Amino acid sequence: MSNAPLMPKATAVWLVENTSLTFDQIAEFCKLHPLEVKGIADGEVAAGIKGHDPITSGQLTREEIAKGEKDEDYRLTLAKSKVVLPEVKKARGPRYTPLSRRQDRPNAILWLLRNHPELKDAQIMRLVGTTKTTLQAIRERTHWNSAALAPMDPVTLGLCSQLDLDLEVNRASKDRPAQADDQGATLVPAEITTAPRGPATQEDVFGSVAAPRREQEEAIDVDAVFGKLKALKTDE
Repeated sequence: MSNAPLMPKATAVWLVENTSLTFDQIAEFCKLHPLEVKGIADGEVAAGIKGHDPITSGQLTREEIAKGEKDEDYRLTLAKSKVVLPEVKKARGPRYTPLSRRQDRPNAILWLLRNHPELKDAQIMRLVGTTKTTLQAIRERTHWNSAALAPMDPVTLGLCSQLDLDLEVNRASKDRPAQADDQGATLVPAEITTAPRGPATQEDVFGSVAAPRREQEEAIDVDAVFGKLKALKTDE
């Protein structure tokens, strides 16, 4: 009700009992039907409601009531509050999950852990509406129903919207530091690939195979070999 007094029915009871305002004036001010105000005056409506004084609560002035009592066509107006109350922002609590969908939350948590490991615990809890204990149990495979869990998309299950999921994934991607492995393979600079080279040698094509053979030949002691041959002939 816009521009309605606090506790309109109790205010109407007080105005009926303490003023000579018409039923239409009271009904207009309290946002009620005139027949309802007439029922209050006859004792048929709001019999157990105690009247609320709008003057004490600062919703109506005595001068305003006096104007209405003098003129039946006058319409009462609410007094403007002298104190401006700041708008109270409601703290965003955990997402409400319907009873029919609560049994699917473990499957949705498992899907998020497998497909979006970059998400933080607080983000998963916000998306699915779960608790830290349940999340840890599913991650560590200690959940009572771990053997029967199957990963399922929380959007398909109706636990969250695709916009909310994309928003949380984008936030997690921005917070994740860039790693060198994510950069992928890079091309060799053109200065290296186009640098001039000399004519190809035999070692460039076949490799340096001859060098080990030469070293082996140099390592053989020729005198020792002939000495052994002479010793064999002498024995014969």
